[in-house]
Amino acid sequence: MKFYGKYIKPYRIFFIFGPILMLSEVIGEVLMPKMMANIINNGIPNGDTSYIISMGLAMAGIALIMMIGGVGGNYFACRATIGFSSDLRSDLYRKVQSYSFANVDHFQTGSLVTRLTNDVTQLQNFTRMCMIMMLRAPGMMIGAIIMALRINARLSLIIAAMVPILGGTIYYITSHAFPRFIAMQGKIDALNTGVQENLTNVRVIKSFVREDYERERFEQKTTDLRDHTLKALRLIIFTFPVMTLAMNITTLAVVWFGGKQVIVGSMQVGDLTAFTTYVVQILMSLMMLSMIVMQFSRASASSHRIKEVMEEKLDLTDENAACKDLEVARGEVEFRDVCFRYYKDHQEWVLDHISFDAKPGQVLGIIGSTGSGKTTMVQLIPRLYDVDEGQVLVDGVDVRDYSLENLREGVGMVLQNNLLFSGTIKDNLLWGDGTATEEELAAAADAAQAQEFIKGFKAGYDTELGQGGTNVSGGQKQRLCIARALLKHPKILILDDSTSAVDTATEARIREAFRTTLKDTTKIIIAQRISSVRDADQILVIDEGRIVGRGTHEDLLASNKEYQEIYYSQQDRNKEAGD
Repeated sequence: MKFYGKYIKPYRIFFIFGPILMLSEVIGEVLMPKMMANIINNGIPNGDTSYIISMGLAMAGIALIMMIGGVGGNYFACRATIGFSSDLRSDLYRKVQSYSFANVDHFQTGSLVTRLTNDVTQLQNFTRMCMIMMLRAPGMMIGAIIMALRINARLSLIIAAMVPILGGTIYYITSHAFPRFIAMQGKIDALNTGVQENLTNVRVIKSFVREDYERERFEQKTTDLRDHTLKALRLIIFTFPVMTLAMNITTLAVVWFGGKQVIVGSMQVGDLTAFTTYVVQILMSLMMLSMIVMQFSRASASSHRIKEVMEEKLDLTDENAACKDLEVARGEVEFRDVCFRYYKDHQEWVLDHISFDAKPGQVLGIIGSTGSGKTTMVQLIPRLYDVDEGQVLVDGVDVRDYSLENLREGVGMVLQNNLLFSGTIKDNLLWGDGTATEEELAAAADAAQAQEFIKGFKAGYDTELGQGGTNVSGGQKQRLCIARALLKHPKILILDDSTSAVDTATEARIREAFRTTLKDTTKIIIAQRISSVRDADQILVIDEGRIVGRGTHEDLLASNKEYQEIYYSQQDRNKEAGD
């Protein structure tokens, strides 16, 4: 409860008055049977019409108060729980946004989506149920027990016989439901992850004609979810019939034994009617408590999963940064004996004693085979990961001493996977600078060689992009991502194989634009094609996490075996393509 206190506090008025208003229903439910008994015992036998009318009007007034209290209580419950869940979901999202790549790797994407949606909804439903029932159920039980004892203490022993049975049922639910609901939520995670993968990769699935295979996988996940849901809900399926049976048996016993007392004259008919109603209220309140317990089991499972996200220890923060106000000014980059591995229990380094420097305004080319560690290396510059050994410095300052915001504001990245968001072309470009003018947008698009095809669209910059940019080509997507990065005016620009889908002529024009528009920006270009980096001031050749070559194109072509192999293999492919 302490964990959720800050989410309850802003809505404490609603949390307090909602249950209090629900008490008006409890008072009415406890008073009404006795008032009806008085009519049956006193008004009807004596033919006292005025008594019946006055008592009836009093009951009508109480019913009106109950309605007002019930509506008000439900309104406050909705206001409180919707605000509570909205704030919790927002904090969850902010927490996920603060995750490093390593933190995100601990959770499947589908699982995070489920926790932000379904799990928060389960807590919302439980909280609303508690507000409506947490005072009503025990209040109705206590009030009905008191009234039943006042009417006929001996007959109340029947209720005492049934309470242990119902209490045992509730205990059984509590002890068995939690692990089942945890497993069920895990299956929802798996289903969401599968759906997300299928929708994201639908083009791959169709091109490989794997619809039947994916349909079978989906059906298997759906079957697993169905089976685990049934296993969890089997408790509810079993519980309510048992409790209903107990309630009916108790009612029959009361009518049987109470009827005998009415026959011998030791109990009035009205009192038996009221007593029977109080018995039903007591048992109904126990059923309400069992519903709360069952919902609590599922909400506890969801709460456990939410806390896992909120309590995930961030492995990458700027809390101990020594220069939080410092901004990237020149764009100098230096790696000093850097070692890195994704999993700390692995022996092999992904990056093994990497050292180099790039001066402000220089172009640094990085080339190497797939999986050699090129992308990992540049991700250390904006601290998407942290080094295990050594240092990464920007402007002579360890990147861990910058605030994450200031460091990343100074670095522009065009990633290997070119990601665009649903919205217009303009919306996507403004990610680079939300205050950019039309002229600045056009200049960035022109430098990225995107202006021509943007103008070719009927709506121009207002063209709507499909999810992930599905309605533009790979080369167009790359150029839009480059334009977006240019709008940041970064001191360091990292291009991670970001012109692979662009023809060589267009790529050459982009590089030429970089030389003029980004004259003072340090440019780090990762590429598969040597033509993309041959004009760089310095080229690094990476192989299995190590630097195996360093120098200009001419130096490496003359002396570096790995570079020569890449160069001549590409020359041969170009000749074959020409033939």
